[in-house]
Amino acid sequence: MENLIKPNETLDDLQNGYFLIQKKEGFRFGVDAVLLSDFAALKTTDKVLEMGTGTGIIAILLYAKKKPKNITAIEIQEEMAEMANRSVIYNKLEGHITIIAMDLNDAPKKLGKAVFNAVVTNPPYMKAGCGIVNPSQQQAISRFEISCTLEDILDSAYEVLIPGGRFFMVHRADRLVDIIYNMRIRKIEPKRIRFVHSHIGKKPHLILIEGLKGGKPELKFMEPLYIYDEKGQYTKEINDIYGRIK
Repeated sequence: MENLIKPNETLDDLQNGYFLIQKKEGFRFGVDAVLLSDFAALKTTDKVLEMGTGTGIIAILLYAKKKPKNITAIEIQEEMAEMANRSVIYNKLEGHITIIAMDLNDAPKKLGKAVFNAVVTNPPYMKAGCGIVNPSQQQAISRFEISCTLEDILDSAYEVLIPGGRFFMVHRADRLVDIIYNMRIRKIEPKRIRFVHSHIGKKPHLILIEGLKGGKPELKFMEPLYIYDEKGQYTKEINDIYGRIK
């Protein structure tokens, strides 16, 4: 299995029986991917589409945590998709996770309309033209709306979801107005939201949000999630989400 790992890559233990191949230098997964995989309420009968899988981390964590029927994970960058597929092979998850190199805008046409119970996504957070673009094309596409926008993601999600299908996303808290507005006008009604704070007393920097295709208006606010406690250590909840023993 070692031949699946290239010289410029690492094999990282996810502490749940699975491993992830990542570049030594380049885009590497962060806490947002872990929080989203925990937040997504999936059933064992669900057919799931992950949009923008990157390294494949969310798809692998979703399977480890929730065991849905199957996960299709799409990624526009062929090199990233190929690497994610090697992680799937390394973990012997070929029968559960399928990695496809494709533009998410093509998902309704290529994967079908109204076929998935759930869509999960950790999209680029920054609007194109805002902030300093990373010189690495790979990292820039992962962080800026270069290859897809929030609107693109929601348009495709609406098409591929079955009626009553669920949409799960992690995003920047300062994009909240854009997110709720664009979800509602596309008939993916926001149903559940959780604010993520680095420390108690600090403003939220991330949100976890769930939407329902064709749902009725009613938004439930979950308790805030704090990453660090007053001593600068991970909170008990974060340790529980990661599966760590504190």
